[in-house]
Amino acid sequence: MPAAQPLRPAVFFDRDGVVNVSPGDGYVLRWEDFQFAPGIVEALALCKQRGYATILVTSQQGVGKGLMTQAALDDLHARMQEHLAGHEATLDGIYACTHLAGSCTCRKPSAEMILRARDEHGLDLTRSWLVGDHDRDIQMAINAGVPKTVRILSHHEPKVQADFTLEETSELAGLLREKLPVV
Repeated sequence: MPAAQPLRPAVFFDRDGVVNVSPGDGYVLRWEDFQFAPGIVEALALCKQRGYATILVTSQQGVGKGLMTQAALDDLHARMQEHLAGHEATLDGIYACTHLAGSCTCRKPSAEMILRARDEHGLDLTRSWLVGDHDRDIQMAINAGVPKTVRILSHHEPKVQADFTLEETSELAGLLREKLPVV
């Protein structure tokens, strides 16, 4: 009987404010409005080179509010993946909570999206990281047992402590190059 494959660690990424430039209080509803955050493609590629799964965990209640369709969100994510493929930085999984606040069990800071990704991709959460820009992102990682967290500073005052805090996404690849072990 062949030996079981060892579980792979992951780096989980929030979308708005981390993978793409934050739309502020609004929503990115069309590909034309999507802009990759500075340095994020390099950071994603570095994670993959180091042996980590890269997983997007995002709240997109614009769908629940009827501002965009699920098909439009899927199209935006497909185009995002197309761009990332050209840089060997595609995401291994995309998990999006599209529900209105209070109407589901998967909305951040719930650990549900991370736990689904763990089960579907065979991930070792004890060696994983999360990169987010809000308390709900950092709290989601804590709730899921993800030990390493990176906060990209946003216009929200942090109340939940992250392991590392960066001013901008352009600093992320440097931090990961220094701190993210090869697996």
